Parts: sequence; structure tokens; C-alpha cells
Amino acid sequence: MKLNIKILVPILGLIVLLGCSSNKKNKSPITKEATQEMTAAKILGNPDYLAISYGGYREKTREVQPTIIELKEDLKLLHAMGIRILRTYNVQTDLPHASNILKAISQLKKEDPSFEMYVMLGAWIDCLNAWTDKAPNHDVESIQNEGEIERAAALANKYPNIVKVIAVGNEAMVKWATSYYVQPNVILKWVNHLQELKKKGDLPKDLWITSSDDFSSWGGGDESYRVKDLEDLIKAVDYVSMHTYAYHNSHYNPEFWKVPDNEHQLSDKEKIDNSMLRALEFAKKQYKDVSEYIKSIDSSKPIHIGETGWATTSSGVYGVNGSRATDEYKQGLYYKQLREWTNKERISCFYFEAFDEQWKDAQNSNGSENHFGLFTLNGEAKFPIWTLVDKGVFDGLTRNGNSISKTFNGNVDALMQEVLVPNTSYNR
Repeated sequence: MKLNIKILVPILGLIVLLGCSSNKKNKSPITKEATQEMTAAKILGNPDYLAISYGGYREKTREVQPTIIELKEDLKLLHAMGIRILRTYNVQTDLPHASNILKAISQLKKEDPSFEMYVMLGAWIDCLNAWTDKAPNHDVESIQNEGEIERAAALANKYPNIVKVIAVGNEAMVKWATSYYVQPNVILKWVNHLQELKKKGDLPKDLWITSSDDFSSWGGGDESYRVKDLEDLIKAVDYVSMHTYAYHNSHYNPEFWKVPDNEHQLSDKEKIDNSMLRALEFAKKQYKDVSEYIKSIDSSKPIHIGETGWATTSSGVYGVNGSRATDEYKQGLYYKQLREWTNKERISCFYFEAFDEQWKDAQNSNGSENHFGLFTLNGEAKFPIWTLVDKGVFDGLTRNGNSISKTFNGNVDALMQEVLVPNTSYNR
């Protein structure tokens, strides 16, 4: 059931709007703040400092690390589109990706004093026996956690003008992360440790400490998560970093995704557009639920979005034989609407993610996890950022030796041939 309708004019209007939240080519906003040293408190919630999750991996394995040259190539692209703070995920010794990003940013700043980029540095947290052939023990932490925290702290001290946030764990408390999740007391332990280092002057005093986790882990869902250790964690972090994924919930919690009875007479495009408005409301609802709980514990605590995104290819449950949530048109709507909402409300949103990464589902090239990027592996700009190509913000920049062009050769009709009306009536 492919969409075959003439919608060129409305879509082109959308494309023009999609670029509204990005800055002019290669220029940081000229504000009083820009002349001062930026801190997390000044960056987070500032719509002039757009955030994104970034992994620069090109190959099907993380054993092949991006080079500094490749990272600098990516950073220039992100800077051109108005991104000013990146999120990374680990500092493991055999994966120097994050430390190399910091090196690349440092080099770019020396080469061009106007280059401005900051980092939310992730420290990966596991339980005992995570990712092994032994049963994970979710009540005991991995011995690797201590080293991960030490390395994150060392990098924050080495690059204090770049690292503005340390995130202790990524989806490390949510119970569907069955391979590795830990109890909140583990995250609390390391957050308190980092906060104590700040008090002693062993970390920059303006460095913010958080944990980045699913909305439910922050008390926005099942009440079983609302334990004393979580309350203490909320008080301990400098801000809350929550994740929300309407995309995944189009399969796992599809009530919002279903075309309601009163919309069956609408055109296919209207059904799709309305479904994406409901997806945005889904994200807003999860943010609101987290906010209400957090404010009941600490009314002063800022709340930002550490992850949310939309995939553009799926051979699985989000594709043609599943919820049919997956394509660039829907990604474009979600990205535009999300940026408008979060910028207006001064919520930082680390959109997931900058570039496609094929290592995430290496055995299935069409797996959705490989296709959350705003850019393809070879540097084609997907529909959400076509307008930036039109504006010339990527002129002279490349990825993997390729200049930046539009997917589908910029042909809207060709793009729309892959767009499907949402579906919830399939075997789950």
C-alpha cells in the first residue's frame, strides 16, 4: 500500500520550515554568552546550542575506529548545521572513540578559533557478568565500572573547555536492558563520587553530572521504579536526562499509533501527518510524566531529553510487515516538530542520531538500529535536513570523500513512494 499522491508543494513548504532551527553556515550565535566561557548551565536548554547524539563509526564493527581526520570531517558537518553539543556513550579502553572526538574538537578549535563544540561524555555502566555467557547479576555491578568513571573524570579534567557533562550510564537502570542493567544504587554511588570530586576541586566546578536513561527509569512510568535510591539520585544529579521513543512504541505500545475511527475517511497523507502529531504528543506525555515525578522530589531540577529519534529503514517490526513507522518522511516530520517544541520550551534534545552506523545490527543491513541517522553512511542528507543542502551550509564539506547531496536525489515524489500508512493490525 504505497503512497502515490501529488504533494510536491506542501512538502517543499515543509522542507523550508525544517531548517528553521539551524544556525547560519559555520557561525556560532553572537551573544553575550558566546564571549564568555560556556558551561552546562548555559548550554542546556539554550536553543542556540543544538544537541545531538554522535557516533562516527563507518564499518560493521567498532574494532575499526574512525580516524581523527574522519571525525573532524563529521564535526565540521555538524557544526555547519548548528550543532554545538554532542553526546557520546563510553570511554572503554579498547574503544577510544570518545577520547578521539575530544582530540578532534581540540584540533579544530586550534585551527579555527570560531569553532565551538562541547561534549556530554558518557561513562558506560554494567552489572556483573554483563555481555558474557554467564547469567547477569543485576544486583551487583561490574568491576569495569570503576575504571570507566576514572577515565571519564580524567578526560573531563584534560578537556575542561569541551567536556561540560558526564553521564553515568546509558539506559543502565531500565529493566528491559536485560543484558546489563543495574539497580539505581549503583548509578547513585558513581554520581555521588563525581559530585564529591567536584567539591574537592578534583573536577571542574561547573561540570554537570547526570545519568541518561529511559523515561520509566526516572519515575515516568511503572511505579516499581519509584524507590528511595531513585529519589536520592534525582537529588544528586545536576539535571535529569530522559529518553523517549515513540518510534519503538509504535510496536510495543501502539494505541497512539493506530488510525482512529474518525480518521478513516482521510487521505493517506492526512493519516500519516496526524500519526506523527500523535507521536509528538506521545513524547510530550512521557516528558510530562517524568517532570511531574521529578518535581515532586526536587522542584528545582532541570529535565532534558538525552535521546529520541526516528529510523528510516526497517526490515523488522517497524517496517512494511509491522507498524510501518519507518521512512524519511516520518523522520522529517518528527525531527521538525520535536525541534520546534523543545526549542520553544528550552529543553535540550540530544537527537538520536547524527549519522547512520552499520555496526549496531551488523548481520542485517536493513535493521532499524542501523538507520537512525540524519545522514547516511556516505554523507547523503536525509529528508529532515534537505533544506540545509539547499541553503548551501554544507558547501565544501564532505564525508568519506563525498560532497553532501540529498537522498532520493532530492525528488519528493520518489521519497513518498516508500511512505506507508501506520499499521497496528499484524501479529506481534
